[in-house]
Amino acid sequence: MIKTYQELITIPTYEERYQYLQCHSQIGLQTFGGHRHLNQVLYSSPEWRSFRRRVIIRDDGLDMAMADHPIYGSIIIHHINPITIEDVLNRNPMVFDMNNVVCVSELTHKAIHYGDLNLLPKDYVERKPGDTKLW
Repeated sequence: MIKTYQELITIPTYEERYQYLQCHSQIGLQTFGGHRHLNQVLYSSPEWRSFRRRVIIRDDGLDMAMADHPIYGSIIIHHINPITIEDVLNRNPMVFDMNNVVCVSELTHKAIHYGDLNLLPKDYVERKPGDTKLW
């Protein structure tokens, strides 16, 4: 099943978007990310930098393009449908398809790939005078 950004943004909650994006990767599984030299060539290219900038602007730097979920650290451009080494080498259009990517935080990216809901960023809890519990 091909997943899309257009479908993702119709999903109303953060948790449901996470479930939609989950890919349950396995450590050591052959993916594009495991080939460092190709990774560096693609992600340092002017074409990728321009594409990345457009994705961040489109998503307003929000985690999974979800309102009220700003990304405060590094923004990762996550391929909704994973790309392979062959996709990069053969210049498959899905590598630069705006409908195949979304901004995510580092923790969200790990949660998506490893299927661990506990990795998702936690909601900010404001401390108030008189609080008796530690964070």
